[in-house]
Amino acid sequence: MAAVASIRERQTVALKRMLNFNVPHVKNSTGEPVWKVLIYDRFGQDVISPLLSVKELRDMGITLHLLLHSDRDPIPDVPAVYFVMPTEENIDRMCQDLRNQLYESYYLNFISAISRSKLEDIANAALAASAVTQVAKVFDQYLNFITLEDDMFILCNQNKELVSYRAINRPDITDTEMETVMDTIVDSLFCFFVTLGAVPIIRCSRGTAAEMVAVKLDKKLRENLRDARNSLFTGDTLGAGQFSFQRPLLVLVDRNIDLATPLHHTWTYQALVHDVLDFHLNRVNLEESSGVENSPAGARPKRKNKKSYDLTPVDKFWQKHKGSPFPEVAESVQQELESYRAQEDEVKRLKSIMGLEGEDEGAISMLSDNTAKLTSAVSSLPELLEKKRLIDLHTNVATAVLEHIKARKLDIYFEYEEKIMSKTTLDKSLLDIISDPDAGTPEDKMRLFLIYYISTQQVPSEADLEQYKKALTDAGCNLNPLQYIKQWKAIAKMASAPASYGNTTTKPMGLLSRVMNTGSQFVVEGVKNLVLKQQNLPVTRILDNLMEMKSNPETDDYRYFDPKMLRGNDSSIPRNKNPFQEAIVFVVGGGNYIEYQNLVDYIKGKQGKHILYGCSELFNATQFIKQLSQLGQK
Repeated sequence: MAAVASIRERQTVALKRMLNFNVPHVKNSTGEPVWKVLIYDRFGQDVISPLLSVKELRDMGITLHLLLHSDRDPIPDVPAVYFVMPTEENIDRMCQDLRNQLYESYYLNFISAISRSKLEDIANAALAASAVTQVAKVFDQYLNFITLEDDMFILCNQNKELVSYRAINRPDITDTEMETVMDTIVDSLFCFFVTLGAVPIIRCSRGTAAEMVAVKLDKKLRENLRDARNSLFTGDTLGAGQFSFQRPLLVLVDRNIDLATPLHHTWTYQALVHDVLDFHLNRVNLEESSGVENSPAGARPKRKNKKSYDLTPVDKFWQKHKGSPFPEVAESVQQELESYRAQEDEVKRLKSIMGLEGEDEGAISMLSDNTAKLTSAVSSLPELLEKKRLIDLHTNVATAVLEHIKARKLDIYFEYEEKIMSKTTLDKSLLDIISDPDAGTPEDKMRLFLIYYISTQQVPSEADLEQYKKALTDAGCNLNPLQYIKQWKAIAKMASAPASYGNTTTKPMGLLSRVMNTGSQFVVEGVKNLVLKQQNLPVTRILDNLMEMKSNPETDDYRYFDPKMLRGNDSSIPRNKNPFQEAIVFVVGGGNYIEYQNLVDYIKGKQGKHILYGCSELFNATQFIKQLSQLGQK
C-alpha cells in the first residue's frame, strides 16, 4: 500500500506546491519559508481545511489566511496567494484588490479552469491599476473537489444545495437548470481525474442523472485528450502512483437506486458520529454542559461549552476504529485508558524513587537502575501526552454518541431495520415501535417507516397505510417525506424492482459483559452488542459486478464509455474483458458513510485492489429527510 499515492496525498501535494508559488520549494536565503498571505473563498476554504492544519500552513509561511470577501487591510510588502473559484463576483473583488494595491505581488490560482473572457477582465484591471508586473502567476489548479479520506471525496460542502438530491429531483426543474447542475458535477469530476492523473473507463445506469453526468464527462475528457498541446493527461503523470498499468473504472450510480441506506440507522463509529452529532469536513462539534452551578439565584445548569475535535488520518485510534461496531469502540477506548494509566503510574513511581532521601547503598544502586528507566519514560512523555489527548477526545465523542443511542434506543432501530431490509421475520410489529413514546424521536420513527415502505415488495393497502399515517402523526411526525417516497416508488416500480439488501442479519451477542467492569467510563448497560455480518449494499453489489466483469441482470445494460476511443461509439459491450484493479464509485445525488464503510469492508478481501468512494454531497439521515420533505411538499 505504501507505494500507492492516494487521492488525499495527490491533492495535498498539489496544494503545497501552490502555496510554494507553484514551484517545488521556495525558501529565502536563511532557509526559512517565504512569508505570504493566503486569500481564499468558501470553496477554497473547504478544499484546504480537511487537508492542511493551521500549523502546516504556518510552516509553509502562511502568516494570515483570509476570506476573499472579508474586509482586508493592505499589507504592501507581502506576496498574496489566491485560491478561489473563477466566478464573476470573485473576479470583481480580485480586480478591486489590484486597484487598491493591497499586496506586493499576486499569485492567482483558480480552483477550476478560468475562461478566456474572465482572464481578459483580470488583465484589463491589472493594466488600469498599473499592476501588471505585480501579477506574478495565474494558474488553473483543477482542485474543485474535497478529499475527506485516502479513499473518499465529495464535491462540495458549504454550497451543496447546488448539486443536492433535491436539486436533481425537483419536479419543476427546467432543462437549463438541470444542465447547470450536471455541468457543476462534471467540472468537479474532471478536476478529480486531472489530479488523479488518469482517464477512466465509465459505466453508468440508463435513464438516470448518472447517465447525463457520464455523457458530459466522456465528452469533456475526450475534448481534452484531443487537444494534444494542452491535454492535461500526458504520459508523465500516469507513470507515477497507483494507476500505472491499468486504467481505473468509474462507476456512476444514481442515488435513486437505493433510498433506504441513507435513512438507515447505523452501528459503526464514523457513520454514527455523522448520524447523531454535528460532523462535517472531518471535524465534530460537541456541546458539553458543565454540570450545575450554584449562584445566589439558586442552582441552574452551567452554560454549555462548545468543543470541536478533528478526526484525522493521523489519529491512529480513529483510523483503526472508525469502521468498528460501536460497542467495540467503547471497549477499545477503555483498554487504551487502562494502558495509559499503567504507563502514567510507572512514571509517577520512578519520580518518587528519584526523590529518595538517604544515602544508603541500596538506594544508590536502585537509583542507577532507575535512571535509565526514567530517561526512557521522559523521552516517551510527548507520546504519552498525545495518547492522553486522543483518549480524552474519543471518550468525549463516544460518550456523546452513547447518550443518543440510549436516549433514542438506536440499537433497537438499527436491528429492526436490518431485519426489514434483509426480509427476516420481525419479532415486534412496526406499529408498536412507532407508537412507543420511549423509542426514538419522531424523525427516527419516520426513518424506520420509510425504510419499511421502500423495502417491502407489496405496497401496504390504503387501510393499513392510513393506520400507519395516523400512528406517525400521533407520534409527531411530518408526513411530507412519505408523500415524496410514494411518488418515487410508483415511478421506480415502472422502472425496475427495488434494490434487495441480501438476506443476512446482525446477531446480538447478549449484553456487553467485558466493558461492564466497574471502573469503566462507559456504562453500556442495556445497549445490545450487535455484531455486523458483511453484506453488500446495492452500490457495492453494482461495483462488484462491473469491477469483476460479472454478468448480472442488474448491471448488464449499463452504458460503457471510453473517452480514449476516437469515435465516441457508445455501447454496453465492454471492450475490456479483464477485471479492474482500481475503481471509483461515484453517487450522483448524495452519499453517506454507511455506503463508504460497506465498500471499504468489501475491498479488504480483495488483494491488491483499490476503491475510491465519491458523492456529490455527503448527508446524514436528518439532512436527507429534510430534502425529501421539501420534495414532498410540492
